[in-house]
Amino acid sequence: MDLLRGVNLYLVGMMGAGKTTVGRWLASELGYHFFDTDDLISKVANLSISEIFARDGEEAFRQLESQVLGELSAYKKLIVATGGGIVLRQMNWSYLHHGIVVWLDVPVEELCDRLREDNSRPLLREGEPRAILQNILNQRQRFYAQADVRIAVGSETPEAVGMRVIEELQKVVKKGTEE
Repeated sequence: MDLLRGVNLYLVGMMGAGKTTVGRWLASELGYHFFDTDDLISKVANLSISEIFARDGEEAFRQLESQVLGELSAYKKLIVATGGGIVLRQMNWSYLHHGIVVWLDVPVEELCDRLREDNSRPLLREGEPRAILQNILNQRQRFYAQADVRIAVGSETPEAVGMRVIEELQKVVKKGTEE
């Protein structure tokens, strides 16, 4: 199924939203290649995301993130799971708009459940996770809302979320061909 006709799909949303898991599933279903920007940043820097934050700071991380996204946007037939903050830089939107942007919108309570045992998130180490996640979402929600497609996610399986993404993409693609 060449639903997207080679156009890249970018998954955005909060940490813990399932972008990587859903992205891998979508890539398999659609016959696309899968990339996770955080994984690529770690490979480029030869450091974990936490080490980049600790050694160089968030701004250096965001610069690497933009660089990786820019390079990925030059290719076709990619499903890209982005870091949660990628939407904050206007420059990144110029890359994201080369494809279709899907926001996996997960309630903060669900994110807390998913991230409870995850110690790899630098932004969650500075206080009470629920308050931190709510604050981050409040800062980013207007940016996430610029996505082409919004998928409200509950506690369903990644496959179920992926199927809903495909259903919504079919509507977007159909609408695009009618215009």
